[in-house]
Amino acid sequence: MSAYGTLEARFRRLGLLGGAASMLHWDWATMMPPGGAEPRAAQLAELALIRHELLTDARVCDLLDEAEAEADTLDDWQRTNLTRMWRRWREAAALPADLVQALSEASSHCEMVWREARPASDFPAFAAAFAPLLGLVREKAAALGQALDCAPYDGLVGSHEPGLSCATIDPLFDDLASFLPEFLGRVREAQADSDVPPPVSAPTDAQQALARRLMTALGFDFDHGRLDVSLHPFCGGSAGDIRITTRYDEADALSGLMGVLHETGHALYEAGLPKEWRYQPVGQAGGMALHESQSLLIEMQACRSRHFMRFLAPLLGQYLNGGDSADAEALYRQAIRVEPGTIRVDADEVTYPAHIMLRYRLERALIADDLAVDEIPGAWADIHEALLGLRPDNDAQGCLQDIHWSVGELGYFPSYTIGALMAAQFFDAAVREVPALWPAIERGDFSPLFGWLRANVHGLASRYEGPVLLERATGAPLGTGVFKAHLQRRYLN
Repeated sequence: MSAYGTLEARFRRLGLLGGAASMLHWDWATMMPPGGAEPRAAQLAELALIRHELLTDARVCDLLDEAEAEADTLDDWQRTNLTRMWRRWREAAALPADLVQALSEASSHCEMVWREARPASDFPAFAAAFAPLLGLVREKAAALGQALDCAPYDGLVGSHEPGLSCATIDPLFDDLASFLPEFLGRVREAQADSDVPPPVSAPTDAQQALARRLMTALGFDFDHGRLDVSLHPFCGGSAGDIRITTRYDEADALSGLMGVLHETGHALYEAGLPKEWRYQPVGQAGGMALHESQSLLIEMQACRSRHFMRFLAPLLGQYLNGGDSADAEALYRQAIRVEPGTIRVDADEVTYPAHIMLRYRLERALIADDLAVDEIPGAWADIHEALLGLRPDNDAQGCLQDIHWSVGELGYFPSYTIGALMAAQFFDAAVREVPALWPAIERGDFSPLFGWLRANVHGLASRYEGPVLLERATGAPLGTGVFKAHLQRRYLN
């Protein structure tokens, strides 16, 4: 077997082990009894160590060099795959095995502490588990920065979205920070006199039945996935077996349904990746910002539209309202209601970037050791008040609300707002190139939209880095202009 072929076989093993770890994480979040936490943490740590050893084995570097020498025998996808393999190896080789194991064990422990600390708003309990985890994340960031010749925090950002760095993020966030406060004031003034009916209330089982109906309309295959409930919604699982979780609010059915639609966007991106490249780096998702663009494209761009609400209204009546169709225009007004709040996952798309900029500022300070763990609640409240005009009532509404830090995922949060910018550009291009797209969505037919996405995004997987793929698909580089124009149309026009 050629050097390249040997590498493909090794990365296939890595992909299969990664899928197994993802399934264990899914079970952890949905089904595992509390007493299973300790053995599960040990299982996940061992899998992380095995994967790290497979990737950093001394033979791998030699194989990569040998494969480079035979690159003229490879096609374009294979050459790109080799480039992605090099990146994976450099990132892994930068981290000592004992650090990888320690990070896995510390994140598993911290997550379990967070699960109890969050509802109790018990920051001191969380801080005791997070402080040692943060120390390990700082070690990881420093090692990545040294290996990839970048700043430590950029090493974390790039591990989630290759090609993304603070140099790209800062001007985009600065532009949004200057645009959104004045825009938010205009939107709230415009909506002040609008009559928004109360949210639709419904039992959880009825909401779940409707959620499955909507997932089917989008194209989710329940023979290759499932929907469950967890404390924090996510999309996980493995290739060919995609797991979605959400949480429901019986007092506000639209909130839970939008969460399901968001996670279905993630799932359908995974389902659309090329099967012939499954388990290879080039065949996997392009990065977390690109992943978020696909979920936000579905939830925010397509499904918070008047067109989708005309499709949803009779279904909402059928499943939740005793057969009487809901008012599509009233649903639309609910879906685009703008109201500053403290909870990120409940935020509207106008105020959402502020939640991300808050976390971005704190993460950079934490990695630079400019912010101590016990200073997080006060810093969080101060920045939240500066950006959104209100302070959290407690830490459950503030710095304890997200799972990300408890599992050591710093550098991830910028992906959400970068993903929103990408989503606006992708959807704008799809609307321009597929004239029948909006009428199809109004009928509940998402095949024209996903046909465009399969050809321009999903089917290309990691063939190109996210910003390059975006420009190829839309004809424009990553920017804020299309996103701001979308907000103007939806909220002021």
